[in-house]
This record gives sequence, C-alpha cells and structure tokens, in this order.
Amino acid sequence: MSRLRADWQFWLTLLLLVGAGLLLEYTAIDLWVQDLFYNPTSKRWLVDQQAPLGRIFFYNGPKALVWVIGLSVLTLAFGPARWREKWQLNHRGLWLAVLVLVTVPLLAGIGKKYTNTFCPSEIRRYGGDVAYVKICEPFPAGDRPERQGGCFPAGHASGGFALMGLLLVRPTRRWRLTAITFGLILGWWMGGYQMLKGAHYLSHTVTTMLVTWLVIILWRHRLGLTPAQAAEPPA
Repeated sequence: MSRLRADWQFWLTLLLLVGAGLLLEYTAIDLWVQDLFYNPTSKRWLVDQQAPLGRIFFYNGPKALVWVIGLSVLTLAFGPARWREKWQLNHRGLWLAVLVLVTVPLLAGIGKKYTNTFCPSEIRRYGGDVAYVKICEPFPAGDRPERQGGCFPAGHASGGFALMGLLLVRPTRRWRLTAITFGLILGWWMGGYQMLKGAHYLSHTVTTMLVTWLVIILWRHRLGLTPAQAAEPPA
C-alpha cells in the first residue's frame, strides 16, 4: 500500500479521471463531438451499424482478436515454464495481463448495469425517444424513461484497452511501449467505431481508457511488479 501511495502514475491517472469527468459533466463536449457524426437531415450516423464490413473490421474482428490474445496469455500463464523460457516471458507479467483482461470488461459491465445512461442514438437529439442527461444528472420530472439505460462506460472498447495489460509480459522497454501503444490504438479503433455509429459518447471511451490504466496500476502493485522486476528470469 505504501508503494501505491508513492506511485505518481496512480495519482496522475486518478487526477486525469476526475478532471475528465468534471470537464465532460460540466460542458457539452460530448454533444459537440457527437454532432459531427450525425446528419439531422437524413437522420443517419456517419457509420451504418449494419454495414457488414464495418462490423468485421471494427466490431467482431477486434473482439475475436482480444479473445485469441487473452486465451493465449492464459495458456502461457498456466503452461510449463519451458514455454515462458523459450519466449522470455515473465510469469507474473502474464498473470497481470490475464487479470486486467478479466477485470476491465467486468467493471465496464457493472458500470453499464448501474449508471442508467443512454447511448447517443437513444436520445431525442439524435432521433431517439429519451431525454439527454449527463451521468450525474437526474431525468426531468415526468420524463423518466421506463426502461434502464446501459451505455456507460464503453464496453466494446474495454477489451482493446485491456491489452495494455500486456506491458510487463516481456522484459524490455520496447515491449512495454509496444503493448501500451497497441492497446491504445485498438481501444480507440473499437471505441471510435462505436461513437461513429451513435453507440457511445467521447466520455464513455475516455473513462474506459483511464479506468483501464488504473486497473493495471492496482494489479501491478498487488502482484508486486515493476518494470525492473519484470526483467527477472521467467518462472
């Protein structure tokens, strides 16, 4: 715990998460960004969610990739030491990746269940049938929808961002930068697609990204891992 208190990355990420929440809650930036992707004349989003190629490259394909990587990491974590020795993999680094890949989508699912937030395509501004309210706002009196919203945070992008948890699987700085970059790119690839078709706001994806990094930091401390310790011989 004392190491966590002294971890500047933890406090910086927490500060960014709070700052982003305040910015997105007290400005209309979500709507400003979302307006760029919606045509009020044709009442269509920039991306058609039914388009098969879009779903392959931005939805089903990336989800399958996350599953393949996750199952591969789990196999290597459970497998014999000689597998890890062959590829110079850190055992605790593999378990960090497994825990992050499980925890982040789970937290996203819990958030969706309890925040009662609707997607852009569900609000009246974009052709839906419910009023737009921000995450911490109540619905107007007499205008509370009968159904529950389940759109916050970004669940689809959570799998992509969770791949940043691979950062300590191998003991090199180049690997860490590659894993973080890959996770960020895939997370925004998946999250951006959702925004373009009216399934999420900017705040949903930003929140998922920052929460993912917090989860990585917390599990890293729980496992007693630092970049230097990840460079130890595989076990």
